[in-house]
Amino acid sequence: MATSPATVDHMLDALAPLPVTARKMFGEYALYLDGRVVALICNDDLFVKPTVGSVALLADGPMAPPYPGAKPHYLATDLLDDVDRLTAALLAVAADVPPPKPKKPKVRT
Repeated sequence: MATSPATVDHMLDALAPLPVTARKMFGEYALYLDGRVVALICNDDLFVKPTVGSVALLADGPMAPPYPGAKPHYLATDLLDDVDRLTAALLAVAADVPPPKPKKPKVRT
């Protein structure tokens, strides 16, 4: 079951204090903060990447794989009611994840 665009819009609205963007990937969505993937939206649920910072903030939260074969992430859909905690976790993930590598220019032959 793919995530509905309405769910993504709702989650982006809830996270409005942050400059979070969503990008569709394989029928699901990745959430970006400062160009870094910090969370996934799969099957209408929010999954936060487990990093040192997010583990410190969400250690008591449930974990589940966002899609079959994936490593477990924090299932954070219920944290949309606690935006301050979710915001802190997403900022922590962004601080822990390395910035994206610059794209190499295409060589024309």
